[in-house]
Amino acid sequence: MSTSSVSLFACLIASSLVAGCTQNIQPLAQASAMTDWPSYGLNMAAQRFSGLTQINQQNVGQLAPAWTVETGVKATFQATPIVVNGIMYLSLPFNHVLALDAATGKQLWKYTHERKADWPMCCGPANRGVAVAEGKVFMGTVDARLIALDAQSGQKLWDIDVAGNQVNTEHQDALSGNDPNKTRKVTGGTGVGIAMAPVVYQHKVIIGITGVGYGLHIDNPRSDAPLGAVIGVTGRYGRPGFLAAFDVNDGHQVWQFDTIPQQGWEGRFTTKTADGNEFERDIASEQAAMKEYPDAARFGGGSAWSTPAIDTDTHTLYFGTGNPSPQMNDVSRPGDNLYTVSLVALDTETGKYKWHYQQVPHDLWGYDLASPPVLFDYQYQGKKIAAVGQASKTGWFYIHNRMTGEFIKKSEPFVPQSNLFKKPSEQGTVIYPGILGGANWSPVSLNQAQQMVYVAAMHSPIKYTVHETAVKTGDKPMRYAASEPTADARWGLLSAIDLSSGQIAWQHKTSQPLVGGVLATAGGLLFCGEGDGKFVAYHSQTGQSLWQYQSDYGVNAPPISYQVNGEQYIAVVSGGNSLFGFKQGDRILTFKLPSKH
Repeated sequence: MSTSSVSLFACLIASSLVAGCTQNIQPLAQASAMTDWPSYGLNMAAQRFSGLTQINQQNVGQLAPAWTVETGVKATFQATPIVVNGIMYLSLPFNHVLALDAATGKQLWKYTHERKADWPMCCGPANRGVAVAEGKVFMGTVDARLIALDAQSGQKLWDIDVAGNQVNTEHQDALSGNDPNKTRKVTGGTGVGIAMAPVVYQHKVIIGITGVGYGLHIDNPRSDAPLGAVIGVTGRYGRPGFLAAFDVNDGHQVWQFDTIPQQGWEGRFTTKTADGNEFERDIASEQAAMKEYPDAARFGGGSAWSTPAIDTDTHTLYFGTGNPSPQMNDVSRPGDNLYTVSLVALDTETGKYKWHYQQVPHDLWGYDLASPPVLFDYQYQGKKIAAVGQASKTGWFYIHNRMTGEFIKKSEPFVPQSNLFKKPSEQGTVIYPGILGGANWSPVSLNQAQQMVYVAAMHSPIKYTVHETAVKTGDKPMRYAASEPTADARWGLLSAIDLSSGQIAWQHKTSQPLVGGVLATAGGLLFCGEGDGKFVAYHSQTGQSLWQYQSDYGVNAPPISYQVNGEQYIAVVSGGNSLFGFKQGDRILTFKLPSKH
């Protein structure tokens, strides 16, 4: 999506205004303000707040299906549809792409992706969306490619290999013979892929890789249960992650930022987080391990999970990084493991580092910054501050000065917290939130005018254990760490957070963990889906349920809103999520009010 169309959108919607309105390049096509959903987060600020008001609190009860499409690919479905000039562009699982008439659902073209043979998918088949700009559709793939399609025909224009052919594989061989996980089915590995939707800015496609800090993911024998154990094995697995920019015309790389610095990865060996939470670390042992693992940064991890938000005034982008490698197991990675589990700010034109804020140094819990950051003007202590916010796996919404990275405040917890930052143990330490979050990859929606942010999250206790394998006499034991869901009750929490006070304005509990994201509108509504197929419209000021639709499959993707021919639509994909045991499917759902004919 081009800067000029986003700037135009921002200029005309006061509630979405970040700061300043400038036009830099020609958009794909001139579109009316407030009618399209032109980029992953709606605007470059990633606020996901629609200014459309035709569907509102008074008439949402009349909302009815407009059209439905079954794609034929039943698998975990996480994509945000992109709508430009009445055309919906949508990536399917395994990286197929559809172009549809946004008013009728009629297929205009389909791109069928051919994956590399035997390429291990680190994180399943899901793709979180495409970017549309300058006559092209851009998509990152599960086999680590960046592809450009012609927006009118779907014809492939170029196809580049983003990460090279490097594939690292962790094996269950490192587990002890009596470990029940040794023979269970493994999902994923350390194959590099791309999960995030790209963003286009100033003739550059910006995207990052995942899978660089991935451990063994063990399937749960119950189909309706979340993922089983996640295991991190001591050793030289993985590689550094990166975020990179590519030229929109031919795909050549313009710049690359590695999420692991070549020098100084160990940091300051801090024993508390930057916002004051203390945790246990054996600093002396870590410093001694620096001699044995001087090259730890070569395998450092730091996946780039979330589509960046961009400040178009300062040409600064913001994105979150993932866990260090190996996951949860710190024997072979002493130090703070910079810049993992951090919010990072870069210059959009050069990729040059501006600042970072590490939420959790030396992460042992899988507390990736998975939910995308959001930019807004923050009314704080009588001043207006250019801010960046992020909903964390740890259960707080963080707010920073986006010019400097200075931590301003965090919200009260939006999920229960227990044993936070406690170390894994041989007997098992139950912690919540754990590796699932808190807020997982689900994007938030932010109403800047009302200084309110909406977060979809979950309560899912996790048990963290450490193990040592049996070895021959004289050999050093192999240590590994594991996380697995407990038998405790789990549920979802939809929260409205007052940014001024940091307090929760209202909260709605759901029967299942929430993953997928939210949409708030100027019609006073908040839309959110659930794993059991419910898709619900809430009163955004009170949390009262005003309307509900029941799908056959889990609704675990971010909703959007757009307008065609004077009619407002709400759209969301319904395909569940295998990692959480939510029924998988292949539907695109759209809704509108009855036509006045």
